[in-house]
Amino acid sequence: MNPEYAIEVHDVKKKFRIFYDKGNDLKDRILFRNRNHYEDRLVLKGISFRVKKGEAIGLIGHNGCGKSTTLKLLTKILYPDSGTIEMAGRVSSLIELGAGFHPDMTGRENIYTNASIFGLTKKEIDKRLQEIINFSELEDFIDNPVRTYSSGMYMRLAFSVAINVDANILLIDEILAVGDANFQKKCFDKLREIKAHGTTIVIVSHALGQIEQICETSYWIEDGLIKQSGTPKIVHDNYLKSMELKRTEQLEKQHATEQEKKQESEKTASVTQITEKLPDFCEKTAIRMGTQEIIFTDVQLRNMQNQKQYIFDTQEKIKIFLQYKSSNTGLKGNFGYGIFREDGLHCYGTNILIETGECIPIQKQGELEIIFQNSLLPARYFLDIAVHSHNGIIFDDIRQVISFVVSSSKQDIGVCRLESSFLWR
Repeated sequence: MNPEYAIEVHDVKKKFRIFYDKGNDLKDRILFRNRNHYEDRLVLKGISFRVKKGEAIGLIGHNGCGKSTTLKLLTKILYPDSGTIEMAGRVSSLIELGAGFHPDMTGRENIYTNASIFGLTKKEIDKRLQEIINFSELEDFIDNPVRTYSSGMYMRLAFSVAINVDANILLIDEILAVGDANFQKKCFDKLREIKAHGTTIVIVSHALGQIEQICETSYWIEDGLIKQSGTPKIVHDNYLKSMELKRTEQLEKQHATEQEKKQESEKTASVTQITEKLPDFCEKTAIRMGTQEIIFTDVQLRNMQNQKQYIFDTQEKIKIFLQYKSSNTGLKGNFGYGIFREDGLHCYGTNILIETGECIPIQKQGELEIIFQNSLLPARYFLDIAVHSHNGIIFDDIRQVISFVVSSSKQDIGVCRLESSFLWR
């Protein structure tokens, strides 16, 4: 193995046997042998990568692509069917929340058990014990059975042990998704610290922002192969665009099917409702609320050529097209929108009252266009739209009505682009 590298993975393949109708006991297997149908599903089709000592990498991809399987192969929970994996030094892993904890043992006892699994002696654990307890912030609960712990407390203890065993390689699988914001920040700071001291880190996560904060390289796994690797911002941008294209294709097919079913049902029943709880233009995860005195009948994101669009470049203008109707034309409406990043970060929000100082008179049917200069950086975002009265009564408010993706050819980081000038002498 090259001494420059901590991990070397060469042409690794892994398959799993998937049973369709397997008998639960010996009797079923004997009497119903024809039920034991299965297929060998190739999850990894030959992946290769190398990680330098002290480097941090991220593994990304949709569910089932082989990310977690790769991590389990690195931890030797699983073994490859072919290919080789070489690793240099002590390995610490956070694969499953609380894995290796005994529920009837106390937190203190589990520290000793878990740390010994990672290869520490009792003397080494004694030396680190208080540091582990302090980092977990579980001083008041450390002598309680871990079955009494919440999921967040489990995570705190598991993370505290894993990062305090002086591992050469740290493997993390989505574990940082659990816990409060302050502890997550503490974890990130600790990861940066141990990385600075030479620990090699491999992270599997759907939270692309986490990977961008820590990792030098991202590997995009798709259909059991590495589709792209390189600078996280560039790889993630291409990954997001690919996922959004697939998602919109599925939505369009689903929408066409639903429209056909709706037309069939309308032939046999009269539709008398003013509004549907969740209209066709909404994401399936959308939430709707309000008095419904004014209701949105269509919401679209468009480019400046007035074409419906779901992928926009940073600094491209975006048009929000709204249609509404109301049975009460004596109302005035305060229309507004908000944008949230996929991880829940509130990026921006405004309304017509903030921008112009007044609400607009409501017609029986009307349209509204909102145009904004998109300064957001690459990520997936959700649009919220709402119409309120002047004093805040909610007429119609749809959260996560549409999702969209922002892409960019540049590599600046953060939430949005700030126009900057560089002067030198």
